[in-house]
Amino acid sequence: MCTERNLTRLDRVFARLDREPERPVITDMPKMSRHRVVLFSATLAFYLAIVWAVVTTSWLVRLDWQVMFFRPYQQWPQIHAFLDYYVVLGQRGPTAVMVAAWLGWRSWRQHTLRPLLTLGASLLLLNITVGAAKIGMGRLGPHYAITIGSNEMGMGGDIFPSGHTANAVVTWGILAYLASTPRARRWLSAVSAVTSLGVGLTTVYLGTHWLSDVLLGWAAGLLILLALPWCEPLIARTEAGVFGLRDRWRLGRPLPAPVPANPVVPHTPLGSSQEGAPAREPVGSGTSARTPRSPAYLAPGPHLNRSERTPVTPAGSRRPPHADRTHPERVPRGGTASAARPLTGG
Repeated sequence: MCTERNLTRLDRVFARLDREPERPVITDMPKMSRHRVVLFSATLAFYLAIVWAVVTTSWLVRLDWQVMFFRPYQQWPQIHAFLDYYVVLGQRGPTAVMVAAWLGWRSWRQHTLRPLLTLGASLLLLNITVGAAKIGMGRLGPHYAITIGSNEMGMGGDIFPSGHTANAVVTWGILAYLASTPRARRWLSAVSAVTSLGVGLTTVYLGTHWLSDVLLGWAAGLLILLALPWCEPLIARTEAGVFGLRDRWRLGRPLPAPVPANPVVPHTPLGSSQEGAPAREPVGSGTSARTPRSPAYLAPGPHLNRSERTPVTPAGSRRPPHADRTHPERVPRGGTASAARPLTGG
């Protein structure tokens, strides 16, 4: 009796995943619209304004020193342990691994490399732009400041803009950028904004960054997200090139040798060795040979009495039928009585 196997919860999860759509025919790629261009221009102006305010040692630098002397980590020490772990959401290594794992699964399910290539392009732009700004301006952090009230620029530091904040904006914002529905894009945008805001304020609380570093980090990360549509043609060409190399590699691989469905195995008489045995000629009339047939395998040992033979079941005998033409040493039914096999057991 055949019964169906009860599906476990894991089986139902994989069955649900198998119904996910594969690579869409038309991919909805964000374009550089007029609205996005306006946002990009406004963010760039804000970025330059922050840099100018710090270079000229304006009111923003004085605010930085006031926040530093306030020492938030001493005002609220009870949340220090939690924020030490929360700031990891802005570190490049752990966040890149987590987001890359999710986008890699999406790439595998949808048979496209666009999510991973977009993440790679955004991280590359982040390292180039933020890294160049850090080295070029060389600002020291609050823990290493020398002159009170100074902007600490050109002192060999590397904290302006905040890398944690910019990385949080880009890494979590890329999930909203690659969202498949407008509703998911709105929700993920809000979550990424709150996460990056919390990471930036956490660095100010811990005293590792000035407040102006965080403001410039937010602007730097947002500029990268807004500029990604300009990279979409290059991402599409890269994806097409990778798939083209894969297809050419598959076509160049040698095909495996075909295996016959029913291989013909030569029959060897019982008691004779396979080495040196003469080859049998096909049985036929005259010189014409018959089409080779699959051999009939005999049960080992001599013929048994009827009481010792294999029992017969309603489905038939378990012993395969004997073909007389396969064994020319057998005597047909119409032969002499002395050579015929007894019909009953003795």
